[in-house]
Amino acid sequence: MPGRRVPLCLRPRDLRRGAAVTLALLGALGGLGAAVSSGYRPDPGEGGRTPTGTRAPAPAGAGKPGTADRDAVARAAAEAVAEGKSGKSAAQDVVSRSGDRWGVVYDQGEYASFEDDLDGRYTGVGLWTERGPDGRIAVTRVQPDGPAARAGLRAGDRLTRVDGEPVTGSTVAQVVARLRGDAGTAVTLEVVRDGADLTETVRRARLSTEAVTVRELGKKVVVIKVSSFTRGSGERVREAVRAAPAGAGVLLDLRGNPGGLVTEAVTAASAFLDGGLVATYDVRGAQRALYADRGGDTARPLVALVDGGTMSAAELVTGALQDRGRAVTVGSHTFGKGSVQMPTELADGSVAELTVGTYRTPAGRSLDGRGISPDLTAAEGAEERARTVLGGLGVGP
Repeated sequence: MPGRRVPLCLRPRDLRRGAAVTLALLGALGGLGAAVSSGYRPDPGEGGRTPTGTRAPAPAGAGKPGTADRDAVARAAAEAVAEGKSGKSAAQDVVSRSGDRWGVVYDQGEYASFEDDLDGRYTGVGLWTERGPDGRIAVTRVQPDGPAARAGLRAGDRLTRVDGEPVTGSTVAQVVARLRGDAGTAVTLEVVRDGADLTETVRRARLSTEAVTVRELGKKVVVIKVSSFTRGSGERVREAVRAAPAGAGVLLDLRGNPGGLVTEAVTAASAFLDGGLVATYDVRGAQRALYADRGGDTARPLVALVDGGTMSAAELVTGALQDRGRAVTVGSHTFGKGSVQMPTELADGSVAELTVGTYRTPAGRSLDGRGISPDLTAAEGAEERARTVLGGLGVGP
């Protein structure tokens, strides 16, 4: 796939100050899969995201993820292709045995669809899913007016089969791959709801999501909701901050945000910072840094809303604003996805996304497997609690 830009992973590129990174939400593959789509990807819809509601934090000290050996993965794929077998399957077997919990292998079609995902478009059924500790796949969100919603599927359903094939024990990325396909094609979904088995056949469609939405609560509070860091989302956050009324506070809502492009996350953080460090990351031992642009609004009162669905690039923003004392964070513990993936193209044209390192907040905190504890814990009524905090920061009623 010569010349194709690889959007799905935290990987270095030439950015300002020599650091750029594109984070692949590896589990989010589906609609964005968490849109949720995997390791984790930007949000549109099918995918691996975590629930948007309160979620128990990842165990402290869960540790650095295993890392698949790039040469071993490439060698397995090449040998399989030479024998007339699937290079993707052979490579995935190596990745699965390695303990790399974010590593995954995509075929050319799956990988090509990432470009659309990063523009906030995808082809799928409009489901966000997560895998529980028991290996079961739960639906965490359904896109309004999407094929799944029209069929009556809803958050809380447990997905058991796709086109007759069991999904329990599959990775989110694998589930997302099954949900995807050409627009207009049918896919049969089997779910369990309140102990009852349900089967629905839906047709995939071209869907889109709005990554950044803005609403005002009176004249003193502006809510900027960022559902994922797709292309252009960082600049839309900056525009929303510039357009906010004088004296108004900002609620930056990152709940349920599975991540996306790290470069966009840095741009969004720049809306509230005047230069300085946003994060550091390592790639096979080489240390790099990401810096905010100068000229952000450093005076406007700011509260960041987070939860168990806040992950990857969204955690990078949260960590930067928290460490630098720029925002009060309110909500529940974030997911804890802070690893860096890089792509390796295999003999049959498939692509392996393998973990090569982790990123850290300005204070040096590693978030992978740990996540971020908010300054103020709030589950139900988190937005109301955040508005109260803004009042304490000088924002009038």
